[in-house]
Amino acid sequence: MPAPFLSYLRVYEPLRVFEGPSGAAVRAGLARGAVPPERLGRRERELCLRAALHGRLLPGSGEERPVDVLVLGGEGGDPLVCPLETRPRAGAALLAFLADEGPALRRAVLADAGSEASARRRAESAVMELGNSAAHVVTASWTVPLPWFALVDADERQVRLGGTRRVWWRIPLAKAVGRAAQAERVIRETLGDTGPAEVLAETRAWLDRFDRGSIVELDYGGLVDLLDDDAVRSDESAAQVQRALGLLRAGDTEGAAACYEILREFWGRVAAHQRDG
Repeated sequence: MPAPFLSYLRVYEPLRVFEGPSGAAVRAGLARGAVPPERLGRRERELCLRAALHGRLLPGSGEERPVDVLVLGGEGGDPLVCPLETRPRAGAALLAFLADEGPALRRAVLADAGSEASARRRAESAVMELGNSAAHVVTASWTVPLPWFALVDADERQVRLGGTRRVWWRIPLAKAVGRAAQAERVIRETLGDTGPAEVLAETRAWLDRFDRGSIVELDYGGLVDLLDDDAVRSDESAAQVQRALGLLRAGDTEGAAACYEILREFWGRVAAHQRDG
């Protein structure tokens, strides 16, 4: 079974950041062994399916709640750790579902989970497990949000096509925040305050909650399975976004729109697999 068709934006923080009870769970996850990034989607799907098979609305309900982690470095220094926080993220997704979907679909999904009010309380309780922290992982289905590419440079892309295929970027958090702020400013001045500017503002506010020694990772995740090797090699999404920003900065809105059309066509073909499935 392929990995879930999700893209990821992650933050890896220095291990020294994780203190107290929540930090103990992270350190225990590190001691058990990190999850390989290419295994992440399948691992979280397994946890959610296992919960459903036991009649539980959310993973980790009514049992121990170990925290899985992704890790960078660690040889001769402080490792950088990304807790997956699957349960609170699942709770947030459930709250979004309850807010956005119609009554018939909500009833169908919650048929064996009790009342909608009870489901909302359990989801809110799961989200509260993060305390004052922010989730270290943000996902998108069937696409990569184009504003995310404003955080990275085309030359920073890493690609693995042999074996388990993967496409990803890793950049220092401070650089990601700076790029988000610059892109947001350009877009607000030329296109207004909605759409991409809002996404960039939300992304920058999210990144600002993490330690400045962190690393940000943009990962195509399971979407790479929807692209053949030639499509991966020819993908210029990061370069097109940077080109569009440069054109906007120069006042060339038509040129920027042409870049957007190239991106829309490329990612539209990827998202079309959702209808085909």
